[in-house]
Amino acid sequence: MDTEIALQRLTNLRNDIQYHNYRYHVLDDPVISDFEYDQLMTELRRIEASHPEWITPDSPSQRTGAPPAERFIKSTHPAPVLGLGNAFDAGGVQAWYERILRLDERVSQARFVVEPKLDGLTVVLHYQDGLFVQGATRGDGEIGEDVTTNLRTIRALPLRIPMQPLGIKAPSTLVVRGEVFIQLKDFEELNRRLEEAGEKTYLNPRNTAAGSLRQLDPSLTATRPLTLLTYDIISSSDSIPATHKEIIEYLKNLGFPAIEAESYPSIDSAIKASVEWTDRRRSLPYEADGVVIKVDSLALAADLGVVGKDPRGAIALKFPAQEVSTRLLDIGVNVGRTGVLTPYAILDPVEIGGVVVKQATLHNFDYIAEKDIRPGDRVMVKRAGDVIPYVIGPVQAARQVDLPSFKPPELCPACGERVEHFSGEVAWYCVNLACPAQLIRNLEHFVSRGAMDIVGLGIKIVEQLVNAGLVHDVADIYTLKRDDLLGLDGFAEKKADNLLESIEISKARSLARLITALGIRGVGEVGAADLSRHFLDLTALSQASLEELQSIEGIGPNIAQGIDDWFASPTNHKVLEKLRASGVWPRGEQKQESSIPQTFSGLTFVITGSLPGLTREEAKSFIESRGGKVTDSVSKKTSYLLLGAEPGSKFSKAGALGVPIIDESALVRMAGE
Repeated sequence: MDTEIALQRLTNLRNDIQYHNYRYHVLDDPVISDFEYDQLMTELRRIEASHPEWITPDSPSQRTGAPPAERFIKSTHPAPVLGLGNAFDAGGVQAWYERILRLDERVSQARFVVEPKLDGLTVVLHYQDGLFVQGATRGDGEIGEDVTTNLRTIRALPLRIPMQPLGIKAPSTLVVRGEVFIQLKDFEELNRRLEEAGEKTYLNPRNTAAGSLRQLDPSLTATRPLTLLTYDIISSSDSIPATHKEIIEYLKNLGFPAIEAESYPSIDSAIKASVEWTDRRRSLPYEADGVVIKVDSLALAADLGVVGKDPRGAIALKFPAQEVSTRLLDIGVNVGRTGVLTPYAILDPVEIGGVVVKQATLHNFDYIAEKDIRPGDRVMVKRAGDVIPYVIGPVQAARQVDLPSFKPPELCPACGERVEHFSGEVAWYCVNLACPAQLIRNLEHFVSRGAMDIVGLGIKIVEQLVNAGLVHDVADIYTLKRDDLLGLDGFAEKKADNLLESIEISKARSLARLITALGIRGVGEVGAADLSRHFLDLTALSQASLEELQSIEGIGPNIAQGIDDWFASPTNHKVLEKLRASGVWPRGEQKQESSIPQTFSGLTFVITGSLPGLTREEAKSFIESRGGKVTDSVSKKTSYLLLGAEPGSKFSKAGALGVPIIDESALVRMAGE
């Protein structure tokens, strides 16, 4: 290569890598794959090896990562947190072995360890006299970001070591290296919950873990399914084991979750095992982008030294890329059980990691717009482990014609009703109470304890009724006959009679219960109770203007619009008429002057856990009868958190926000009783 051209290419590579380092390590929003990044680094190092006089201190080859973000306090590591050189096949590992053999003939007699290369966020954990005192991200290898408070929320991290007295004592100072990540099954479950709630889903476990750990609000970190594995000791006041394999066992004995490392007597057996990991990777519960091969002897590894910022005694064998490009044939839309519309990619079938992929997730409609993904595009698709394949984005250079942009549907693909979308929200909804795609979910909610409370009508029976064609909307519950139920599996006369009696009893439920049961977007039990105190019945509520709805405390513009859209649905009106005809038409609670002192007027309470003397409903009634308000979620506007046994996440959030916490006896004293 001509010298001038080579120098220009070197400059371009440095600029590109610096940019991608920033996207990956600081913003947690990479725009290229790990494989493409590795190729850029390989080319950079090749040019610098040919022209060592061109190496400068600011070259990406001279450091291990990106600078820490400015929003966190910086933390200096007690020793450099080094990276790893890469190999992409068995030949690359063999070449690494031969290089270190030339440096030290003892390598020929060395044992090697092989362990998965976790694709998470590296952390540095500090312990003082057995107590966890500080944790930081890797940052640039010298200075990281202090994320101690967030790390404390990870249950896998031991706050005190050793966890059990096993004849081992914790050093007075110990600094451990590990990786924070999200298991694949937890990632799928997290996205499932977000999708059902109409919130934005995440692209992949690695970026989700990194973003979660670097939240400024620890209570948000606590809601994410983060976990941890450790695999190295950076420094210790005590002597440490002599081999890496023994280090792993030592960490386990102290109570750390540690990675599984396998020991091999020769480089040939280690290479063979490493290559086999390409298939074994699918059995891992987390994402791994390769395996790490290390000289087992720590003394020998230390004597081999460091080249640049990579230790000579270890190398990463990267797995083949699990990203391919294919044609996006069309964009389909699913309607979930909660009415959320979710787009998915219909692909020209392509093999990724030994699996033929025909469909992939597109996350949401905002994602399609942000990435400018269009039917007919050639797109990059990624599959990692058992996580559902997803479309990374279009290959813009391959777009041959001016393809039309994709527009979200205006009508629900399952029932044809108009869909609902609020500006500033991610989700698009179908609000049809009788939509077949969400009928079972709507019925399950309608009969639940907090709504119409129809005892004996659980999810299994709901599914039987729908599958038998006996129920097409929630109102059909009230037209069921004894013979209808006797025709279902598991129903005898007594069971049928009991269910019919429970259905009949539910007709007397309050207007607040019925509003809750309708499942109007954004209207929970508290909002339903507020509406029932302002409107005589559902007819009056359906005729309310947006201005009238927004005048009610707790009803904002989006919830008001959601109520208006729900009652604008012709199908929903038909369901309401069927309910009225069946005698399910309660009247609202009219406000009456109370003889009970309004001690809690202007105060807002949240209840969490099991109270010793009151049920949840009794506690709510106790507060509301004295002028207070009970809401479902903790915020800065919450006056008090009423705490019971076995509280949930509301307890930690209240503590983080400084919300006063009281128990049942304090509540009674506040009421003057």
